[in-house]
Amino acid sequence: MNSLVSDTAQQGRMAKFHRRKTVNAVAITLSMGAMVFGLFWLMWILFETFRLGLGGLSLALFTEMTPPPNAEIGGLANAIFGSITMVLLATVVGTPIGVLAGVYLAEYGAHTRLGKLTGFINDILLSAPSIVVGLFVYALVVAQVKSFSGWAGVVALALLIIPVVIRTTDNMLRLVPNALREAAYALGSPKWKVIMGITLRAAQAGVVTGVLLAVARVAGETAPLLFTALSNQFWTSDLSQPMASLPVTIFKFAMSPFENWQKLAWAGVLLITLGVLALNILARVLFRNKN
Repeated sequence: MNSLVSDTAQQGRMAKFHRRKTVNAVAITLSMGAMVFGLFWLMWILFETFRLGLGGLSLALFTEMTPPPNAEIGGLANAIFGSITMVLLATVVGTPIGVLAGVYLAEYGAHTRLGKLTGFINDILLSAPSIVVGLFVYALVVAQVKSFSGWAGVVALALLIIPVVIRTTDNMLRLVPNALREAAYALGSPKWKVIMGITLRAAQAGVVTGVLLAVARVAGETAPLLFTALSNQFWTSDLSQPMASLPVTIFKFAMSPFENWQKLAWAGVLLITLGVLALNILARVLFRNKN
């Protein structure tokens, strides 16, 4: 009798084992299939970007202004300068605001009404279409001064950077163990010093990653710049005037029927792709060596 019960229990365990094994195999197969599906399209996009973009790379691309249609020479020097300038200034403006707001949400306002309201509003801004931000800055800045400008573009890009940095900083600081904070408090450290010397230092890799994600997001934004900085066919370093940018120039050139403009558009796409890739690789290498 005992032997029969033991055999029945053993069969039940084996049936459960085989069922779990089957479910695990199906889950792994579906996961691998999803990964291969995503990688296939990613590799195809990268292949087409390099195939069509490499043909437009030349010294003139970095030294010549955007050309007229069907011109034999021309480049993207003014658009490259405009994009670098506006993205850099937007990062300088948006990063401190985002980090400070993220610190407040994680360290001070986690259980307050203001903190919850701030987090809710930040989530709305995080998912808001970039064209809405562009229209907002157009009404707030461009319509008031009656002119498109690089400064308006900086404001629009900064408003896109801030929510990403806030959310990433908040999440990274919440991952820091409370034991580290308690140990610092036990030694008599004030809260601001604990935040600066312990929690932010422990989460700095994640915070920098959030900043890079924000830069990667705004580097290819077109809609906000169409309503703010517009474009400029000539070189200008005056941010109070319309300023060229790579995304807007790519949009304009890619939609045109002119072969030289289309070639420059693909070269611009390749430049943005390589720039974002280089930023991510540089950040990983720096933090890996530091660790």
